[in-house]
Parts: sequence; C-alpha cells; structure tokens
Amino acid sequence: MTAQQTLAPPLVWREPPVRTTVPGPNSQAFLDRQEVRESNARTYPRRLPIAVRRAAGTLIEDVDGNVYLDFLSGAGVLSLGHNHPDVVAAVTDQLSVFTHGLDLPTPIKDRFTELQLGMLPAAMRDRMKVHFCGPTGANGIEAAIKLCKIATGGGDIIAFQGGFHGSTTGAMSVTANQEPRARIRNGMPGVHFFPYSYCRRCPVGLSPDTCTTNCVTFLERTLSDPYGGLGTPAAVILELVQGEGGGVAATVDFVRRVREATRQAGIPLVVDEVQTGCGRTGTWFAFERYGIEPDVIVASKALSGIGLPVSILLYDRALDSWSPGAHIGTFRGNQLAFAAGVAALEVIRRDDVLGNVRARSAQLTEGLTRIASGNRWIADVRATGLLLAVEIVDPDSGQDVPDFARAVQLAALRRGLILEAGGRNDSTLRLLPPLTLTAQEADKALEVLELAFADANSPVRRIIRGLGQD
Repeated sequence: MTAQQTLAPPLVWREPPVRTTVPGPNSQAFLDRQEVRESNARTYPRRLPIAVRRAAGTLIEDVDGNVYLDFLSGAGVLSLGHNHPDVVAAVTDQLSVFTHGLDLPTPIKDRFTELQLGMLPAAMRDRMKVHFCGPTGANGIEAAIKLCKIATGGGDIIAFQGGFHGSTTGAMSVTANQEPRARIRNGMPGVHFFPYSYCRRCPVGLSPDTCTTNCVTFLERTLSDPYGGLGTPAAVILELVQGEGGGVAATVDFVRRVREATRQAGIPLVVDEVQTGCGRTGTWFAFERYGIEPDVIVASKALSGIGLPVSILLYDRALDSWSPGAHIGTFRGNQLAFAAGVAALEVIRRDDVLGNVRARSAQLTEGLTRIASGNRWIADVRATGLLLAVEIVDPDSGQDVPDFARAVQLAALRRGLILEAGGRNDSTLRLLPPLTLTAQEADKALEVLELAFADANSPVRRIIRGLGQD
C-alpha cells in the first residue's frame, strides 16, 4: 500500500455525491484512451461513463472525486461489496503461501470444497461432487454441457426462451437472445428452446389471471410423446431467475414440473446459478426456494465474494463418467479465490448476511412498488432477494422503451447511483447491490431512483412520443 493510499480519507457518501458533469474531465480522458486502445466489444463504459479511482463497501469513487452507490456490484460478483476487510486479509495472507495450483490439492482448496458442499441442502451433500472449471461462469456452462453429453450419450440440449448463459460458443448456443448469435456461424447444433414462465409476457398468450403454467405443458408433452420429434436430450438447462433476461423468476409450479418431467424422462437437470447463487436470492442457491434437487449446479460469480475468478460444477456422482482431462483450465487452481471464498462464507454465516438479503429485499420492494404506483412508465417490479428489476414500457402502447430506461439509468448516475439496464430490449432497470447493503443505503438508493425517474420522464416523453408538453 502506498503512502498516498494509507493517508486517503475513508470513502463516505456526501451531499451532493456527484459534483462534476458525468463523465467528469478526468474520467473522459481515461474513456478517450480506452476507446483508442481497447476492443470495440467493451460494454459497461458506454452506459456508465466513469473511470474508477477506488471503492469500499457499496461505494465507488471516480477519478473526478464523485461518489456513487454501486447497485451493479461487478455484475453480481461482489457479494460482500468492494474490498471487504476480512476477505482482503485472507487473500493477503494467501499471497505469501501459494497462489496457483492447477488441480493439485491444497489445504485452502480442500477447505473451500468442504464449505461449498456443506452449503448444499443436507439431502444432497453426500451424493454430489465438485469440478473446478476455468474461471468464468460461461466455462462452467460449457463443462456442464460436456459432462451431461458424456454421461448420457445424448447430443441435444433443451434451453428456455429468455435465458442467458454466457458468450462462449456453447454457452451462447443455449442463450436465447438472437442478436449475439446472428453473426456467429456454425454454433453448437441440437439446441431446442422451450417456453419459460414469464407471466407478464406469457409465451403462449394467456393472461396471468387465467394461466395455469400452460407454458410447461409443451415441454412435458414433447418429452413423453414418441411422435414429438425430439429424442432424449443430454440435458435441460434452466435459470430459476433469468438475470440478464430482466430478473424474471420462474413460477414454483413451472420449476417443479420441469424437474418432474426431466426426472421421468431420465434427463439431467442443470440449473444455472451463476448469477443467483451464493446468497443473491436470500437462500444460498435459488433452487432451494423451489424445493427441488437438480442434478448439476453451475456456480461462479460470487463464489469468492470479492470478484476473484472461480467457477465450479456441483453434480450428482452418477454423472461422473468423464475421463481425466475431459475438461480442464489453467486457472482452475486459483488459490487466492479459494481463500477469499472461505473467508466470505465465514462472514456470511457470522453476520447473517442471508437474513440481511431478505430484509433489504423487502425494503427495496416496498420502496420500488411505491415509486411504481406514481409512475405510469413502470409496468412491473420484480424482486428475488437482492436481484431486483423494474420493467419499463410505454403506458399507452405497451411497447418497450429502452430510451426511457437508458435515460433513468443516466439520471441515476448523475445523482450518484450505479445500476444496469437489461431484459427484453434493454427496457428493464436491474439492481444488484451487495448482499451487505444497509437499510440507510437502500433508502438513499430509493430516493435517488425516484428523483431519476422525475429527471428522465419529461424530456424522454417528448422525444419518444413527439409531445410538446409533459
């Protein structure tokens, strides 16, 4: 640590938190150099035009001295916020011990493995094994596909409309969004997309008042019908809550019927917990909320609690038929991530972080619902733990309005709140705060968001609808 860092004042919220234009002049200089030097594929700086100097807890400070509440959390990886001192201490200690070990056993890796298995429901612990993947969630998805194809001898994969599983070739092939796949030829064949229970946009055209989860009936009948045109797939892959898809939680009936249909057909059920795992939904894994037991679990983002990369599969021993070297990755032995993950779990248990997730979720849901009641542009507020979403549509046409969502996102940033826009047509605001979020921080974020809607409403309405008045 440098003397300058040692003497730097603690990072705190102040009024006003943002004191320059956004981007400020120093951030703009960094962004200009980034544009020249870095790939055109970069995404976040386009919508969040800041350059970061430092961060602590839920706060980020940019290079112009502006302070923001971070409700993106590294796209969900920072479960304990930025630089949690207990996790930083554990990583610092591990640095002088051993940092990279391929798949060799080590004391810290052994402890990490023990704790991950121990977080499973008791009935699952003895029958599950762990596989360490390359360091990304997408690599975990690739590993899950490979595992199930080898174990079953099947080749087809069933995925769901609206799902997102990553950007590598296999993961992208089971992702429903057409746009990123349109220019990539010869993707993985044999992927079949089935309806998902997004009740506000019912895939079979029914009203939420009359729907009885008919969307899952198509899957059930196809799997049981010898004339359904589909043999026995190698796997069904499912997000319990579609994160990038807009924070859409599947209904309990839908999930349980998918589990039963796959069990009856002898098909492994893979649950993608890359974004929902590690406490984000108020339980350690989202599948616990549904009362099911999957065959394969993919976990990654928040496993270390601090953003150090690690990705694992937890899977039924009956599927363990792959040979040595069947799925490898040079960085699967990240000892720093293991040390961080052990420390993060100790903090989560000690400080009842999951209890805090549930309490802050209720607080934010109540506040967002109140904001929605006074804003015709908000069509839906969704919350599963601290994975929250505000879906925005034109109040008259019912069409998505990504320009309005973008305007709210920018208005929030100018007032000191970082959040993401995603979902269908990027018309949903997504909130992924740290799981350690305080009640005071939640209140402040709600205050900023309400003002951001007020800031954005009038000019965007004129632009989008061509009106001369509010």
